Amino acid sequence: MADKEGLKVPKNYHVDIPFANQGSFHVKGANNLEWGMKKHLSNIFCPKSGNTVMFAFDHGYFMGSTAGLERLDIIVPKLMPHVDVLMGTRGALRTCISPDCGKSIALRTSSGSSMMNDDLSHEIVAVDIEDAIRMNADCMAVQTFIGADGQLTSIDNLSKTINAGLRYSVPTMGVVAVGKDMERTSRFFKLATRIVAEMGAHIIKTYYCEDFEEIVAACPVPIVVAGGKKLPEEEALTLAYKSIAGGARGLDMGRNIFQSNHPVEMAQAIAKIVHEGFTDREAWQFFQDAINK
Repeated sequence: MADKEGLKVPKNYHVDIPFANQGSFHVKGANNLEWGMKKHLSNIFCPKSGNTVMFAFDHGYFMGSTAGLERLDIIVPKLMPHVDVLMGTRGALRTCISPDCGKSIALRTSSGSSMMNDDLSHEIVAVDIEDAIRMNADCMAVQTFIGADGQLTSIDNLSKTINAGLRYSVPTMGVVAVGKDMERTSRFFKLATRIVAEMGAHIIKTYYCEDFEEIVAACPVPIVVAGGKKLPEEEALTLAYKSIAGGARGLDMGRNIFQSNHPVEMAQAIAKIVHEGFTDREAWQFFQDAINK
């Protein structure tokens, strides 16, 4: 057992020094991976900007019908031209998304909880690797609870998914979930993102918080920031800008897109930050101009 006594507080993150094993490949931590993995990751992360705009519409797997996502067949096609990756369940993808969409797929493979449960941390691996391959998924997304009652099962789900994916060169995205007894602080996210990366996940989806640059520096794979709860559009664009400026390689703004009164224009504004280097002020001006046309 590791000795936890007398541990020093980590502090040397060297946020000003780029990741050392970048090589010639544009995705952090993937320089030594095989061709198939790199091909999937290149579908997710734009080779030119190195970044990605994900659009998650998998909320129904635990929330059922969700405000803004009542009709996936209507809202998702409208947004597809402005995002890089569709993150959804196999049921939603097969029924509502045309296979000629041309978008990268992040397939939700963990499930088992619902909003009717007091604790959402008890999930299972609900989709096997064979079905992920049949759907030509570019990565498998697994909810990963650190600091929750279901942590051990959650890590087991993540490990099994990573192991299966490695056999067939399909990356895994660990979606960091905050246990109900954990605070959304840099101390927690440094712990959670590093654990999930060291388990072998190729992408980490997590939240923005204070000292985000240190979280990014300590994580050897790319981080995609989740938008979380619905914010006013201007605030959401500021969150997006701070995330990319802090080192995130992508954004998944979910509710901040599909619950906006102007979801298409919001997706376009976020893409400007992610791929074209817009500031939050520039993106907000673009958004206002777009909705006032």
